[in-house]
Amino acid sequence: MGENTQNIEDRTQITDKKPKATRDEYGDTLLELGGKRPDIVVLDADLSASTKTGKFAKAFPERFFNMGIAEQDMVGTAAGLSLTGKVPFASTFAVFETGRAWDQIRLTVCYSNTNVKLVATHGGITVGEDGASHQALEDVALMRALPNMTVIIPADAAETASVINTVADYKGPVYVRLGRAKVPYVMPDDYRFRIGKAFVFNLGKDVNIVASGLMVAIAKKAADMLAKDGIDTGVINMSTIKPLDEETLLTVARSSKLIITAEEHSIIGGLGSAVCEFVSENFPVPVKRIGIRDTFGCSGNPDELLKYHGLTAGEIVKTVKSSLDK
Repeated sequence: MGENTQNIEDRTQITDKKPKATRDEYGDTLLELGGKRPDIVVLDADLSASTKTGKFAKAFPERFFNMGIAEQDMVGTAAGLSLTGKVPFASTFAVFETGRAWDQIRLTVCYSNTNVKLVATHGGITVGEDGASHQALEDVALMRALPNMTVIIPADAAETASVINTVADYKGPVYVRLGRAKVPYVMPDDYRFRIGKAFVFNLGKDVNIVASGLMVAIAKKAADMLAKDGIDTGVINMSTIKPLDEETLLTVARSSKLIITAEEHSIIGGLGSAVCEFVSENFPVPVKRIGIRDTFGCSGNPDELLKYHGLTAGEIVKTVKSSLDK
């Protein structure tokens, strides 16, 4: 399958840095960590060129394990390595890691509470032309439902580097979802990721957009468009889906008339569901979910797929205006 280097069309960029795929940053950060941490080992399911773990494999072949097309075996082996004091990073495409190996993740990682880092690439519809079979749209829901599991979706390459460094020190199961397409840098230069802590770009009096992954950049563009129409809009990067930053979310709910959630994932079981569950029990406020409806993906150009599924700044603006009118 060909590597897609196309950028996402609906984007906003706050730095001069060129867009970079979060999977590329994962490969670079893992390589850097490998030189500092001899306890780190890496496993892959025969996709190291795509997941970018191949950089680590070339530099540290004695600490890299290509498990072949055997995702269940990879997860079980990672759990075993963690029990010897190693810090295993196990990677493959999101649809294979969370789908094929779910039972092993449930029992050998979460139930056993082992120190395994599941870092999956190619999450969401921007996998592109590979189509529905390779587009993980349910992975966050699958991982979020598991006890002991931490779920993280970085917004850009800079946040990815901070996330990987953070989870390497964190004790316990972690699922990090990364993407295939290049995305813009949106986080401030001095930003440092903390598990369970959202980043608030600004709070809006009319509406707040709570977003994750590449949708953070799109949310920022939508906020700029809404501001031109006099709609005060805030943007929050909720990169940790579990545990949810409930303190920040409560502040968000209290500050505006409407919350929009934006995610490159099914609206069932992901960020939108997490936000709805929390606000309905703690501070009821209208919530509209932008994401993949109850459907599978399809083959196509990443930008075209985002438009087809309504994951654009224009769709967010349309949803905000229609919801506020009501």
